Amino acid sequence: MIETKQQFVKNDEDQLREYLNEEKALHHSKKVICILANTKNDQIKVWKSFIDDDHFLENEKVIDTFEHYKSLFVENKQNNREKVLKNTYDLNELLHKKDIDEKLRSQFVGTTLLYIKDTINKQGYDLIDEDTCKKLKQFWSNLSEKQIRAGIEDTLSGLLNGSENKTKKIELIQQNVLANQKIKRLTTTDWVKILDTITKNIYAYIDTQSSEGQDILNLFFIAFNKYTGKADKNQAFTPDHITEFMCRITDINRNKRVFDGTCGSGAFLVQALVKKLSDCHAMQTTNEQKLSWAETVKREHIWGIEIEENAYGLATTNMLIHGDGNSNIKLGNLFENKTFIEKANPDVILMNPPYNAKPISIPSIYKSSWTKAAKEGKEDPTKGMVFIQFISDCIKEMNEQRLANGEEIKEVKLAVLLPVAVAIGTSNILTEAKHKILIDNTLEAVFSLPNEIFYPGASASACCMVFTLGKPHKNTDGTINQTFFGYYKEDGFKKKKNLGRIEQFDEENNSLWKKIENDWIAMYRNKTIVDGLSAMAVVTGNDEWLCEAYMKTDYSKLTKNDFQQTINSYLAYQIKIGKIYES
Repeated sequence: MIETKQQFVKNDEDQLREYLNEEKALHHSKKVICILANTKNDQIKVWKSFIDDDHFLENEKVIDTFEHYKSLFVENKQNNREKVLKNTYDLNELLHKKDIDEKLRSQFVGTTLLYIKDTINKQGYDLIDEDTCKKLKQFWSNLSEKQIRAGIEDTLSGLLNGSENKTKKIELIQQNVLANQKIKRLTTTDWVKILDTITKNIYAYIDTQSSEGQDILNLFFIAFNKYTGKADKNQAFTPDHITEFMCRITDINRNKRVFDGTCGSGAFLVQALVKKLSDCHAMQTTNEQKLSWAETVKREHIWGIEIEENAYGLATTNMLIHGDGNSNIKLGNLFENKTFIEKANPDVILMNPPYNAKPISIPSIYKSSWTKAAKEGKEDPTKGMVFIQFISDCIKEMNEQRLANGEEIKEVKLAVLLPVAVAIGTSNILTEAKHKILIDNTLEAVFSLPNEIFYPGASASACCMVFTLGKPHKNTDGTINQTFFGYYKEDGFKKKKNLGRIEQFDEENNSLWKKIENDWIAMYRNKTIVDGLSAMAVVTGNDEWLCEAYMKTDYSKLTKNDFQQTINSYLAYQIKIGKIYES
């Protein structure tokens, strides 16, 4: 339905809504896209199914093809996280029966997804239904196991054409998947069962074109993490909705170059990529120019470094699944790649650095004031802050070079996940690190996140810090800008056994998270102070960097149960320390 006006106003939405209600009364089963369009310029507003804020498609800014609008209603192709996780557990059992090693499964499934996606594209299928799955099953049944493995290798080679590190990427995936003896022992019957299961139960539920940017392989990390060794369980893979939130607060668009120095499976880079491609699609220009911008984004705007080979292979696979085989993702140590960071020339940096890096891997310049015990310890005493110090120093050197060239200083937005221990820590090492960071950079915001944000992986409680690199925290006149603090503990997700934290929906099937996320971002952008949720404060390296230290309590929300719970906790503590004895 399209309603045209010379210059539409808010009341015209009400009129279009009335037309929609009449249409639904006559054709209640029809799917509807509603468009309000100006005739004086190219401005439009688009809604899906209903005309309200929840169904407004903010990324639809130009008239598109009918096929595009039709694709918005493809019901079996959606980012259904809970369904994918449930099916992934079933898939894990299948791979266990086929004797595929636990640590290979994430990469194996990711690589197989690429092959399935490539096969579906070559066969020309648009919809993953029973008929399509039946035809694909027949196609694979006619191949030998050697032909299937060769098909996977050909898929990788084709997708990586033009990639600077193509040989290394293919070599790693071959080494970790195709050359594995247990995978080489799979028969055609085994392959058909695995491929059919992944197609029906995983691929059919994932929309790689979604502007939400779901990190597909992150789902496999969550599902398979419980089966891996203890060392792997310390890895904190960033949940998709948090990567989206961090992309939004750093205002990522098609013009900004994005860097992640510890990219893991590529969660931030995938999120940034789809956000940028969505922005390209929204350009009010020709399709050729949109495609040209999209290619520039893929070729020049996404940069990452990962030190661990398996995670690097997964990051490569993840970007390939999302249509980018030319990403500038490098295998290596962040601290040894200053030149690569200069080449990336980032506008936005998104990171979730390791919280327990070994001190021996940290450059000596950052350990000069550490105690001997800290230098010889098992874990980084800065809990990941040293990675931010290094990035800060890189940006500072780049800005010094710009000044020498007569250019303006470049301010870079950095959003980073760090453990709460960094925000509240009072050790000399942490305090010194915080002081040094604030000399050249501004602490814009700190968000306290849900306590079990990484469940069921790492157990660390995390906060998100936002810095403007290249802008000192203290102004030239001696004043210090205030920092925004958000107590963002409730994100609308709930823990479910074996599935992790799952997104919740209201009675009308609207995501609770989407509403919460918009509220979080509005509070931050408008610097709104809400009792129990946010605060503003001037802080230095000596202070706590957490909302709990500065916000006021919203007493109107306290209940009798809160009082009882506090009394119970106090009594339990008294019993624990031996001041009260049970009789």
